[in-house]
Amino acid sequence: MAIIGAHMLLYSPEPDAVRELLRRAFGLDSVDAGGGWLIFALPPAELGVHPADGAASESAVRHQVTFMCDDLRKTMAELSSKGVEFDSEPRDEGYGITTMMRFPGNLRVMLYEPRHPMAIQK
Repeated sequence: MAIIGAHMLLYSPEPDAVRELLRRAFGLDSVDAGGGWLIFALPPAELGVHPADGAASESAVRHQVTFMCDDLRKTMAELSSKGVEFDSEPRDEGYGITTMMRFPGNLRVMLYEPRHPMAIQK
């Protein structure tokens, strides 16, 4: 068996606006999988497994997409200049510094400056 990558999905009632934000503000390259369905290339990824009581489908716990950066405040300033909105000032969570970005369709995506060893730098 060979795992060749990970595929993530964001759900939004405004998919075209989210796609445009990812293209314009984040500069992500994409391919058209047909009919304008854009699939975006992502930087290297990691996968963490967190404890939860019961199945995610039966609780308030859901899977999460997080974009990592090496300087949260600088990245926030760059993204803000491109129209990305944030829910709050950065918060120190111990494991890293976080904030939530607002994407079209009331979608929330975490922006995160990790302070732990990262598997992608191994």
